[in-house]
Amino acid sequence: MAERAQFEELARQLSAVGAVKRDMGRILPPDCPAGSAAVLTLLGRHGDMRMSKLAELLAVDMSVTSRHVAHVAARGWIERHPDPADKRSRILRLTPAGLDRLHELSRRTTHLLAERLADWTDEDVGELIRLMTRLRASFGDCRSAPLRLTEPVSEETTRTPAST
Repeated sequence: MAERAQFEELARQLSAVGAVKRDMGRILPPDCPAGSAAVLTLLGRHGDMRMSKLAELLAVDMSVTSRHVAHVAARGWIERHPDPADKRSRILRLTPAGLDRLHELSRRTTHLLAERLADWTDEDVGELIRLMTRLRASFGDCRSAPLRLTEPVSEETTRTPAST
């Protein structure tokens, strides 16, 4: 198992990934904010689905999902059809315009990554993909209850006013 210092450095590096995500967010078209891009990406990856499934995959509240869906639907990127199994529910489906927008988002993202990682070898990029895939698998879907630490993180967190 890795040393504590390695986990601390990993935590610092993962925090820095926020800067990478912000840079990737800057390349999104003005009419397609991150939430809308996530809706299109998930529908492209998983196919038609109910709003409840989309909210689960986005790991956000149904009201947030509804706002994102309304935004992409208003632009003609998705359609909402009655669910044959439950007429109260809607099935979300990408439109041809939505597929075009998704391809444009993919093109922009690929271009940015190729530009920023131009000095990386194919092996370096492959190793990063492998390790990030493994990291995600170790965390599962991240929608479960938070993990409870069974041992103190540090001596500082275990002191009570009486012990200081």
